[in-house]
Amino acid sequence: MRRRGLAGGIRWFAAGTGLILVLLLAGRAAGTAAENLDRDACRRAVETGGRWLVDYVWHQARPGSGGTGGRTGDGWETGDPDPAYRQYEAVKTFYEEHQYLAWYGNEETGETKAENGETQNGETTAGQTGDSGTDQSAGGAQALAQGETGAGAVPAGAALVGVTSRAVTGPTYVMEQLADYDFLIKHFYSVHTSTTAGRDEISAARLLGEDLSIGEDNSKPQILIYHTHSQEAFKDSGPGETVVGIGNYLTELLTAKGYNVIHDTSVYDLVDGKLDRSKAYTYAYDGISKILEENPSVQVVLDIHRDGVGESLHLVTDVDGKPTAQIMFFNGMSQTPEGPIEYLQNPYREQNLAFSFQMQLDAQAYYPGFTRKIYLKGLRYNLHLRPRSALVEVGAQTNTYEEARNAMEPLSELLDMVLQSSRKNDTIQ
Repeated sequence: MRRRGLAGGIRWFAAGTGLILVLLLAGRAAGTAAENLDRDACRRAVETGGRWLVDYVWHQARPGSGGTGGRTGDGWETGDPDPAYRQYEAVKTFYEEHQYLAWYGNEETGETKAENGETQNGETTAGQTGDSGTDQSAGGAQALAQGETGAGAVPAGAALVGVTSRAVTGPTYVMEQLADYDFLIKHFYSVHTSTTAGRDEISAARLLGEDLSIGEDNSKPQILIYHTHSQEAFKDSGPGETVVGIGNYLTELLTAKGYNVIHDTSVYDLVDGKLDRSKAYTYAYDGISKILEENPSVQVVLDIHRDGVGESLHLVTDVDGKPTAQIMFFNGMSQTPEGPIEYLQNPYREQNLAFSFQMQLDAQAYYPGFTRKIYLKGLRYNLHLRPRSALVEVGAQTNTYEEARNAMEPLSELLDMVLQSSRKNDTIQ
């Protein structure tokens, strides 16, 4: 390695020396002929030669890098472009050609544990959900303390949705906090570089203003549960212990609460018996569209997944003494940093966002540590079929099947709080 490096250095030195000699000779010849050129012609010649030299040296140092950045108008770009946008540009062709993020690795968040104890999108890895609202924010703790009426009681003015007999054990928020866009993004969202989430799209007042409760008539199907990736399993999964198995349990829990539930156990990610996710979202769209056409009474559509993370990351917390996989609500924004994706329109995007936000808000109060931040990504993920559509990542490949199954219990409670018809409207301030 050292010998090769030395030889390369000698070649660079020789090439550089030769180039300097050529430039000196060329400069002398140019000086002799300069009397025959006007000043502007000389300037253009020097400018052209300089640019050629810069490009030559750049390509020698970084072969295949695409040059120095190119011209912008009459000038040259200076400095490094935004790295997040550059990353998006690198995969833009893929996003344009694949309507439904075909590949397994690109559909998950792909978080890995960083050296500072946080995941790459800023979430803590010790079973927490990141910075928590009123307990540390300026003025927030005071607002919470002033609003409390007793141990475990719902603080006055707390922006919660629905009712439950469970005591508040985690942070709650008042609308003055949630009205702050920067506060809202910091405490509730992780935004992937494939999309944007601006102030006009993420508004707590609007998201909490959406009434997502459904009627009490359960004579017809109300909820559809399905799995775009039915083969996703867990670290100790046995036969049948995939996301479909935990979907069975969620179906049982919601049925026991009085909901009429369809559980679609169709396989959308196997082709000829082999795992193939290149068109899983397309196949799932065809399948669930048919179910919804046959059952127009369905108001809620849940796509239950399992995330993929770094092997050192264990997404687990404790709920009522049970080891429980953390979950993550996942929203597609149907837009890139360049603007809306016209062929992936979602007329229910705001209701989708409201659905996940209302459950997230309740989760932090009643099940602290159970949810990770809501993840926003660029495409649509079949969330456009109903206003109350949600994609839920339950744990990861590093969780046990028991941990994932246990997560269905608090998830069913959160769903019930938002969907129940007897909402406690005075909790929304």
